[in-house]
Amino acid sequence: MSTRSQLRFIQRSETAGEQSDTDRIAQIYRHSDGYPDSVLRDLVQLKELLDETRTERGPAYAAAQFLFLDTLSTMTLYVDEGRDRSIHADQPSDLLEPDNMEHLDQPMFLLGHGVENPADGIHGDEEYLYVVELPTRNPFDDPSEWTVKVSGHSAFPRWDGPTEEAFERASWQFHGPLEHALEELVAEPA
Repeated sequence: MSTRSQLRFIQRSETAGEQSDTDRIAQIYRHSDGYPDSVLRDLVQLKELLDETRTERGPAYAAAQFLFLDTLSTMTLYVDEGRDRSIHADQPSDLLEPDNMEHLDQPMFLLGHGVENPADGIHGDEEYLYVVELPTRNPFDDPSEWTVKVSGHSAFPRWDGPTEEAFERASWQFHGPLEHALEELVAEPA
């Protein structure tokens, strides 16, 4: 069973306290593993990578990089599984050949994500909403903290209506620094 989610990456304008028309927003749909344990770990991994490489450039880039990293992680389900596969880890370009995909029925690495237009509404079958607030800063400054909001499980309107209303009416189980969200909402591995 899939756990669908919407992630909104946002950078507030310098003068805005709440969302305004000058905020920068990028929103993505994640079809599977949208529960906090998975999403928050992936966000921490993304932030660490962006901090180390000094490549944080705002919401659109962060959303694209999140999709890229998540796609890379799901591609491993189709590479070198020990079955009669024509895709090999030492030749990742094999993934670009449509003939190599004939044996795959709708591979998740091609269908597991979507770039959303925040004005179009959410699908209505998501179980979690996330807001990842990036700091307003010069990209060459030292890395700074990300703030996240994590909705309660299905704690928002579930219809194909305006996205903004779903995010405004959501009940948030967490709002604070990403590191604290990880501490509070993610179970330690056994």
